[in-house]
Amino acid sequence: MAKDLTNSDIDRQNILNNAIALNEIQKTADIRGIIFEGKITFTKDMIAEFYDVDIRTIERYSTKFSVELKNNGYEVLKGIRLKEFLKAIDEQKVPDINVGKSTPQLAIYDFRAFLNIGMLLVESENARVLRQMILDVVIDTINQKTGGSTKYINQRDRDFLGAFLQGENYRKEFTDALRDCVEMGNFKYARYTDMIYQSIFKEKAKEYREILKLKSKDTVRDTFYSEILDLVAAYECGLADLLKKKATEQNRKLTSWEVDEIFREFDNLPHWKPLITSGRNKMASRDLALRDAFHKQLEEYIKPLDSKEYDRFLGTESDEIEKLMKDNAEVLKRLKERG
Repeated sequence: MAKDLTNSDIDRQNILNNAIALNEIQKTADIRGIIFEGKITFTKDMIAEFYDVDIRTIERYSTKFSVELKNNGYEVLKGIRLKEFLKAIDEQKVPDINVGKSTPQLAIYDFRAFLNIGMLLVESENARVLRQMILDVVIDTINQKTGGSTKYINQRDRDFLGAFLQGENYRKEFTDALRDCVEMGNFKYARYTDMIYQSIFKEKAKEYREILKLKSKDTVRDTFYSEILDLVAAYECGLADLLKKKATEQNRKLTSWEVDEIFREFDNLPHWKPLITSGRNKMASRDLALRDAFHKQLEEYIKPLDSKEYDRFLGTESDEIEKLMKDNAEVLKRLKERG
C-alpha cells in the first residue's frame, strides 16, 4: 500500500519507533550532525540547509507540529545543557554553524526529529527524496528479517508456539462439538468459524485471506498473532462446552437456529469487550506496520507500534525463534495433523 508520510501521523510514527530500521536509515543516508549526549543532533540552520528551505519554514513546521516533534527528539536547550552543546560544537569543529555564544536558548533536533521534519516538509525536493529512501529502507529491513515474506512474521514471536499448540487442542474440541451436537452438514464448520472471526476482528476467513494476499495452500490460523490465537481458542473452548451442555439437556442434536442463539448470547458477554478491543488493536496495528496490510474494518483501532513491538518481531530474539520454528517445521506439522 502506497504511503504518504506527509499526511499520515501513524505511518510517520511507525517508522520513527522502529529502531532497527532507523539504524539502517542512518547508515544509508550517512548524514552528519553534531554529536551531543551520545546522539546525532542538528540545529534549525543545519536542517534548513539540508532540506534547502528557508529557516522560517523549519520554524513554522516546528511550531505547527511541536507535540509530534517533541515526542521524537526536538527540544530547546537552556542553561548548562546549552553550554555543553556549544562546547561540543567547538570541540568537533563544526563549520558554518550560525549560533551565537550568548544566545539564551537553542532548538535542536536529534536524528529522529530530523527525519520527522523531512516526513512533513512538502516544499522540499530533498525531503521528498529522503522520504522515498526511508520507505525503501524500512521495507528492505523487514523483508531481510523475514526472508522476503511477512506472511509468517507472527511466528517470530516467542509466545506464538504455545498459543498455536494450545489453540489446535481447543479447535478439535470445537469441531468435535459441532460434529456431535449440531444438526447441519459440513458447512457448519466454516459457518461458525467465520462467525467467531467476524466477532473478534470483523472479517470472514475469505476477507482476511484477501487482505493478507494468502494463497490457497496457506492456512489462515498460521498467520494469526498469539493474542488472536488465544482469543479464538477461548471462543472455541467456551462454545464447545455450551453446545455439549445444551445438546445433553435436549437429548438431541441442536438446530442451526438454536446454535445461532447460543452464539449470540455467548458473544454478548461483557468480558469479551476489552479482550476483543485489544486484539483488534494488535492485529490492525501490527499488520499495517509489519505486513503493509490494511484492515479497513479495523481502521479505528490502528495505532503506531512502539519500539518494544518492533523488537518483539524483528529483534535478535525473534531471529532465534524463527530459526527454531524452521528447524522444527516437520515436527510441528505432525503435531497439528495428529487429530
